[in-house]
Amino acid sequence: MIFPAAAAGGLQLMLWFLVAGFTAVFLAHAAPFPFLLERFAPSRSLWHVPAGGGPPTIYLTYDDGPNPTATPALLDVLNEAGVHATFFLIDAHVTDATAPIVRRMFDEGHAVALHSDTRALMIKTPADLAALLTRQADRIEQLGGARPCQLFRPHAGWRGGSMYEGLARIDYRLVGWSWGLWDWDWFRARDATRLARRLAGRASSGDIIVMHDGHHVDPAADRQYAVEATRQLIPALAEKGFQFAPLCERSGGSGF
Repeated sequence: MIFPAAAAGGLQLMLWFLVAGFTAVFLAHAAPFPFLLERFAPSRSLWHVPAGGGPPTIYLTYDDGPNPTATPALLDVLNEAGVHATFFLIDAHVTDATAPIVRRMFDEGHAVALHSDTRALMIKTPADLAALLTRQADRIEQLGGARPCQLFRPHAGWRGGSMYEGLARIDYRLVGWSWGLWDWDWFRARDATRLARRLAGRASSGDIIVMHDGHHVDPAADRQYAVEATRQLIPALAEKGFQFAPLCERSGGSGF
């Protein structure tokens, strides 16, 4: 005979395991930090740059461009500060009209890499993903005058085993970002000063910071907050002794 209390306890335990299992599966694919999938492909992802014995370094990265209304102003800020960053570009936003912005990125010493505007890439076959990213790199090279490096950041960090297998076929690495160092502000309007203060307060050597100079749907979104936050963030980090570097060089690879 099963007593009611025992039955209720067993049901609660079963529900707990179901919730825990669902959470683990979800986080494996969507966590904004390395999780279960990265245990199986540790050399295929980059979420924090390991120390190399040099000066403490921060890696500024920008997603969803090129944006004709924001990216040129952002490049102005970086150029004035003498800082090189990494731009993860959306293929649909790279056009004849925005090609001069991409060329400027290369000319001014920034790294250029691939991004996505959809989570659907995580369910593509490895062969299809590898072919897609290769075509996108070819377009950037044709329009921007140089080939992007072999890094890919999936939309919102959504990833899967098939994606990792596809990246391995073309010797690409998946790039995330360091814990808490993104420009999402918990449902509040993005404020440049608050963002710069938070990022500067949390950053440590080897950290990858991500902001958005574009938007995955609107190619000309207002991203002035990212421009102003960068203007404030660079001197705040420099005061703490940090230097800045791109995640890769024009010749490809990640350098790490």
